[in-house]
Amino acid sequence: MIAGYLRVSTGKQLLTNQKEEILRYAAAKQITIDCWVTEIVSGKKNEKERKLGALLRRLKPGDILIVTEISRLSRTLTEIMEIMAKCLRKKIRLYTTKEGYSFDDSINSKVLCFAFGLVAEIERNLISMRTKEALAMRKANGVILGRRKGSCTKLNLLLNNKDEVLSMLRSQRTILDICRHWGVSRETFNKFRRLTPAAAELTARNNLLRKSGKTRV
Repeated sequence: MIAGYLRVSTGKQLLTNQKEEILRYAAAKQITIDCWVTEIVSGKKNEKERKLGALLRRLKPGDILIVTEISRLSRTLTEIMEIMAKCLRKKIRLYTTKEGYSFDDSINSKVLCFAFGLVAEIERNLISMRTKEALAMRKANGVILGRRKGSCTKLNLLLNNKDEVLSMLRSQRTILDICRHWGVSRETFNKFRRLTPAAAELTARNNLLRKSGKTRV
């Protein structure tokens, strides 16, 4: 089977030019396109989530896949390499009309794939390097890195010291004071209050006392 794959990122782009170019390529090679797969989707979307993934699963050894440009397969070189590797494993021949690339079982294709693979690896390393540099810069600027400490541990701190927290509430200590004392967020205290009826009652009482001006704090 010979398949032509057409992809654009938005509906505003025309697929006609791609199709006409593939038809001219097929005529020059004296081959006939058996099926067309067209989709309007971002190349950033994973190949498995696109029609391209279904097409690659359908193609068999000896089948041909034609695209106008290799960038039609994906927006990232890393995924392009994965798609090319899949084609090689399944012995699917991949041709691009504009660049004139031919990926098949020939030695030239394997050398070309190696070159693309090397560039993809460099791209991955550069992305990793840029990420590390950005994180280092954020850390140097005082930004706390990593996932914010979960409130679960902090919540346990309040639960394990429930009597003392309740004593502070009975003394009409403010929620802000309590949070600062235990090093927890207001959100964590609210979770503690929902799990501790006595804390909810004391908090409500303190709020009423403050509104009436009878608070001792």
